[in-house]
Amino acid sequence: MASTAAGGPGDGAAAATGEPQAVVAAAGAGAGVAPAAAEQPADVHQAQAIEQQHMRAHANRNAALAKQVVLKAEAVGGLPRLGELLVEDSWRHLLSSELDKPYFADLEAFVRSEWAGSQMVFPPKDCVFRALNSCPVDKVRVVILGQDPYHDLGQAMGLSFSVPHGRAVPSSLRNMYKELREDLGCEGGRGAVPKHGNLEKWAHQGVLLLNAVLTVRAHSAASHAKKGWEKFTDAAISRLSKQRSGVVFLLWGRYAQDKGKVIDKSKHHVLTAAHPSGLSANRGFFGCRHFSQTNRLLEKDGQLPIDWCIE
Repeated sequence: MASTAAGGPGDGAAAATGEPQAVVAAAGAGAGVAPAAAEQPADVHQAQAIEQQHMRAHANRNAALAKQVVLKAEAVGGLPRLGELLVEDSWRHLLSSELDKPYFADLEAFVRSEWAGSQMVFPPKDCVFRALNSCPVDKVRVVILGQDPYHDLGQAMGLSFSVPHGRAVPSSLRNMYKELREDLGCEGGRGAVPKHGNLEKWAHQGVLLLNAVLTVRAHSAASHAKKGWEKFTDAAISRLSKQRSGVVFLLWGRYAQDKGKVIDKSKHHVLTAAHPSGLSANRGFFGCRHFSQTNRLLEKDGQLPIDWCIE
C-alpha cells in the first residue's frame, strides 16, 4: 500500500539539504492535479464542514482540560505532571505503557527542570501534547511529521509547521502554501499565499501534525532532543500504525523518513519528498503533489478529502 515520491532531508522546524531520491509508486497515487477545493461538490464541502465542527469542539474541550491541569498545579505553586497533559483518552489508552516506563520518568524530570529554570520553554505547557489532544486515534487520516518545535517567542503551538495567528509564516510553511497553490489552486486571497500559519483547520480534519520532539528551550534549537521524546513519538507512530489502516503519512526530509521506518507500509500509504525548507524545497518538494495525492488516496478508501486550503 506504500507510495513514495522524491526524498530529501529535513524536519518540521529546521533547514535541510540533500539530493532527491528515486520515485517508487505502489499505492495508486499517480501524479497530476486534483480539482481545486472550490470545485468539490457541495455535499462534500458540507460533510467536511460538519466533521471540522465536531473535531474542533473535541479539540477545544481537550485544550480546556490541559489548561486546567496547568492551572491546578500552578495554583499550589507547582508544575504539572507531564503525562497528565495528555488528556485525549484514546491516546492515553494507546500509550499508557509508555507513560509508565523509566525513560518517560527521566523525560518528565528533565522537562520539569527546564520549566523551573530561568529560560522559557516552548510550546506553552498546555500545548505540549496538542497534536495528540486535537486528533483522536480513530480520527487520524493523515500524519505530517516534523522534528522540533519552533524556538522563537510566540511561534510554537504544539502542531508541527503551524504558528498562531499574528505570527509571520515560517519559510517552510510558506513553501508548503506555494505547493498547495500549484497542486490544488489554494490561494490566501488575491493570488497570494495565506497571511497566517495556523494549521488547526487541518488538525480538525484528522491531520496529525506531530513533531518528533515536543518541547524546546527558547532560542535553542534541538535543546530537548535525545531526552526521550523521540522514543515516545516513535511509540505513538508505531502503535498508530498497528491499530489503524489506510492512514496517509507525509514524510518530508530524511529525518522524517527515518522516523517513518516503524510504519507498516503494507497497511498504510507513505509519501516521501524533500523537506519544504528554503534549502531543499527545489530538490523534490515543489511538484511532489502530495496534497492532491493524499486526497485521491483517501477518496479511493471511501473517505472525505482534506480541505487543505487555508484562508
